[in-house]
Amino acid sequence: MEGFRVLEIKKSVFENNDREADIVRQELKRDKTFLLNLMSSPGSGKTTTLKATIAALKDELRIGVMEADIDSDVDAATIEKTGAKVIQLHTGGMCHLDAGMTRQGLVGLGTDDVDLAILENVGNLVCPAEFDTGAVKNAMILSVPEGHDKPLKYPLMFTICDVLLINKIDVMPYFDFDLEECSRYAKKLNPNIKIIPISARNGDGIDEWADWLRSEVNAWIR
Repeated sequence: MEGFRVLEIKKSVFENNDREADIVRQELKRDKTFLLNLMSSPGSGKTTTLKATIAALKDELRIGVMEADIDSDVDAATIEKTGAKVIQLHTGGMCHLDAGMTRQGLVGLGTDDVDLAILENVGNLVCPAEFDTGAVKNAMILSVPEGHDKPLKYPLMFTICDVLLINKIDVMPYFDFDLEECSRYAKKLNPNIKIIPISARNGDGIDEWADWLRSEVNAWIR
């Protein structure tokens, strides 16, 4: 006879988080603020892409950025130079943000004067994909040096994202990266995912990315 109980903690945690995420989205809709959750591996070019995004949209949209890291304020200091409103979030060792943490960040950032809030999530392709932050849309960056097989290795991340930015296409000649194969893998997991090849460094593809984001923001805040 078993003298202990088994509690399904993970299911309970996710259910509670999903409820809070829905509340966050309701509040964002009320406040006419669009939240983008931006995810990637470390070194994929998230901050460089973010700088290019801000430069493309800052004259049309009021932009706020939440930089999430386990420690340090390097990224926030970099983004501050763009003129965007920015706050640094330290996760206390957590490898992701959940809806409650995101909500705290939005309160700290202040959304009264923000049309587009961007959460630069903690850099990895596993934990951030598991937690709904309350964002309106999810985007991820995959850089060419990481390899075109990443959709096979981290399927959940590609499944939950609305947009895949394939960054560093300017160095594609130096790496064994098959853009067509990567796109095929991603589309098999998520037929609706939008794929935009970019080079955040030289600006390739940034206009297409900015056009998509602008359209989504305007539709949300109207």
